[in-house]
Amino acid sequence: MREAIDEFRRFQRDKEVNSQLYSKLTVRESKNSIGHGISEDVRKSSGLFYCGPLAPRGSGGSQSWQKRPLHSASSCFIRTDQLDGETDWKLKVAVSCTQRLPALGDLFSISAYVYAQKPQLDIHSFEGTFTREDSDPPIHESLSIENTLWANTIVASGTVIGVVIYTGKETRSVMNTSNPKNKVGLLDLELNQLTKALFVALVALSVVMVTLQGFVGPWYRSLFRFLLLFSYIIPISLRVNLDMGKAAYGWMIMKDESIPGTVVRTSTIPEELGRLVYLLTDKTGTLTQNEMVFKRLHLGTVSYGADTMDEIQGHLRNPCPQMQSQAGGNNASSTPPRKAQSSAPKVRKSVSSRVHEAVKAIALCHNVSPVYESRAGVGGEAEYAEADQDFSDGNRTYQAASPDEVALVQWTESVGLTLVSRDLGSMQLRTPSGQIQTYCILQMFPFTSESKRMGVIVRDESTAEITFYMKGADVAMSSVVQYNDWLEEECGNMAREGLRTLVVAKRALTEEQYQDFESRYSQAKLSIHDRALKVAAVVESLERQMELLCLTGVEDRLQADVRPTLELLRNAGIKIWMLTGDKLETATCIAKSSHLVSRTQDIHIFRPVTNRGEAHLELNAFRRKHDCALVISGDSLEVCLKYYEHELAELACQCPAVVCCRCSPTQKARIAKLLQHHTGKRTCAVGDGGNDVSMIQAADCGIGIEGKEGRQASLAADFSVTQFRHIGRLLMVHGRSSYKRSAALGQFVMHRGLIISTMQAVFSSVFYFASVPLYQGFLMVGYATIYTMFPVFSLVLDQDVKPETAMLYPELYKDLTKGRSLSFKTFLVWVLISIYQGGILMYGALLLFESEFVHVLAISFTALILTELLMVALTIRTWHWLMAVAEVLSLGCYVASLAFLNEYFDVAFITTVTFVWKVSAITMVSCLPLYVLKYLKRKLSPPSYTKLTS
Repeated sequence: MREAIDEFRRFQRDKEVNSQLYSKLTVRESKNSIGHGISEDVRKSSGLFYCGPLAPRGSGGSQSWQKRPLHSASSCFIRTDQLDGETDWKLKVAVSCTQRLPALGDLFSISAYVYAQKPQLDIHSFEGTFTREDSDPPIHESLSIENTLWANTIVASGTVIGVVIYTGKETRSVMNTSNPKNKVGLLDLELNQLTKALFVALVALSVVMVTLQGFVGPWYRSLFRFLLLFSYIIPISLRVNLDMGKAAYGWMIMKDESIPGTVVRTSTIPEELGRLVYLLTDKTGTLTQNEMVFKRLHLGTVSYGADTMDEIQGHLRNPCPQMQSQAGGNNASSTPPRKAQSSAPKVRKSVSSRVHEAVKAIALCHNVSPVYESRAGVGGEAEYAEADQDFSDGNRTYQAASPDEVALVQWTESVGLTLVSRDLGSMQLRTPSGQIQTYCILQMFPFTSESKRMGVIVRDESTAEITFYMKGADVAMSSVVQYNDWLEEECGNMAREGLRTLVVAKRALTEEQYQDFESRYSQAKLSIHDRALKVAAVVESLERQMELLCLTGVEDRLQADVRPTLELLRNAGIKIWMLTGDKLETATCIAKSSHLVSRTQDIHIFRPVTNRGEAHLELNAFRRKHDCALVISGDSLEVCLKYYEHELAELACQCPAVVCCRCSPTQKARIAKLLQHHTGKRTCAVGDGGNDVSMIQAADCGIGIEGKEGRQASLAADFSVTQFRHIGRLLMVHGRSSYKRSAALGQFVMHRGLIISTMQAVFSSVFYFASVPLYQGFLMVGYATIYTMFPVFSLVLDQDVKPETAMLYPELYKDLTKGRSLSFKTFLVWVLISIYQGGILMYGALLLFESEFVHVLAISFTALILTELLMVALTIRTWHWLMAVAEVLSLGCYVASLAFLNEYFDVAFITTVTFVWKVSAITMVSCLPLYVLKYLKRKLSPPSYTKLTS
């Protein structure tokens, strides 16, 4: 029933998401309006679609603010956080030949087709061409990732009209989503094994009784009677008690004031939180806030930190003499300065001129767009962004595909050089003196995981100078820039501080050099086969002997208390793997800054491999390393899993920490399944975006964090928290308690059935193996319900240590992963206890009864109830007032019911002193030895937690 309720709630959440409306562009059939497009709300669309700003249609009108990008109508911004986990806006560009149509409806009148690659998993690439046939000559345009909007992305600003290419199961989001599974806890599986053992014991005991009976008469009838008599061996009430216990654990988790906002969405696996060995976590939004702060600028001979940024402002306020002379010379003629420029690096520039060049390069080499906010519905909105006087600093925000980019541009604004506007063809900078500098964007080379760098070619409108600016990771830029002796050392220093580094360089181009490059570049972009390789080869022809300008360091702020939480989890014996869709350099920096990898620990960066031979060599190289963290990319991981899955899993599991970068959602899920399959240990996945849903569903236990990337991961997870630091208490306190309580509860319910079955076996043996029930009717019903249920269930309130102690000593958590609280060893102990107590209770009652058999029933049953209540008290480690109430209430119910049980008991006999001392004697013999043994064990071999609480 509880699982059905959980499923129904999920169905309601899915229905809410799937009912969002979009608009479809159609042609009116009436004669007057053919050729004019209209939009209609649809849930599933094909053909041309229309998407408005900020949100899908039907999502409500609560968005009263609208962000206006300073772009022409041929571009828009989208958010992809539910696909790749990145929260920043990304610029998408339209096909240029469709921008010159006079009306919207003219889209239906052109003759064009799109060539697109077949559906695939990769969300970071797309290759296609757009061909318009009704022009002379036909127009061919290349389509790339910049021209696409995947499903599950949101148009954040602007308006989009597009053609649907992939639908249904062919969309990237669906291809990267795995089917959810029904999760069953390890404790439930272990109890199932014990229940199977009990069933075998039931059958064996029944067969033994029939055999000792001598197979007299219709023996099979006796066999079935014995099976029914001993059926209490099978703990039917176990499932009910455990499910009620799980509901209680969930309620305790959600009511814990130390972790506010925590929601239990799957109430069947709270014990899993106490058995975890591997924790798979996302990076962006989970470990980090995805908020970047500029920290360091290094020019080779001088370094500027947060406390010396005012010196840079001073340099920028004073016009650079070299720049002034260049500007004066360039106005007269454009050719001589370019010849002089080539020899410029040989002349030692002043610090002021180098600061000017570095800051200008940072302000120009990016994909950031300034966005000006305005109230929706304000008159004259169209002109708002165009007027210079409206570029007020307080009204400006920046949007880009990477938060690093925004941090860099915000820093240039703070030191005086401000990006005030940008469109597809130009950008404008405002100097500290208020002068506007305009630059024409000739080419943009976006960042890719292969190139690890991005570049831009701009022309200064005032001087006609063409400059190629480039920035990227040190590993990619070190071979591109001119010789220097400081770059590698300073990159290492910044990386040790946990900063994300970018190397910035430039190269001056003549008009002839640029025209030659442009013709080759355009030709490469139109090729259908190996387009990426051809384009990269053309761009690389420019990337030679570039002038190194500066090295920047940006810090990604971590979530609150990430470092102590990771330390806590590591001390608890949990191995942490970081799986992220981000770049290798970024992931490595965060691994260091969050102390996922300690400062003294070596890091082995798995080199990119593309085939079996390379993977074999790299795995051998990794095998020679000891106690080092592993950093591997998604592409290399895919190759290794294809050929050497077992070897990779074996080596990676020995590492203290593993970082997988550039991981797709399906790869994250595959890693979770790999660990489950190869280690047999319990895994937990933590994420906050739609790209983490597959991993969360594949892991044994999924935890979603409500963050910037929306609530998709939170809704799909088994447990939802508001901050990463809450995971420590969720596991150390609630996970540990849930497991230990359920283990005790499960074994006690089994003991309750075994003890009465033992008494039945002794009774049948004494009376010539007769298949006659010992207790009948209400006695059996009452025994499993009102007489013992409340005290037994009160075990869900038990705790061995206080929550503060569990948080202070996470090493206590390690013991749980070994499964010692519930094993065949502990089960066997409880079986022996049940046999001993059942035998004492039955033989004692038979030994002490004098005249009537009904006295045996009264003595043995009363002693049985008292024994159960005392055993609960023996098992409890920390008393709660509700436990005492449950004990007293159950005993009171039994004593009160004796007045009504004259059908089973002799009421006159149970009021005598003889009855009382006999029951007391039997109960004492059955329980006192166990109390003594428990006391001796705690003295001679105390459990680990008692050493901390004593």
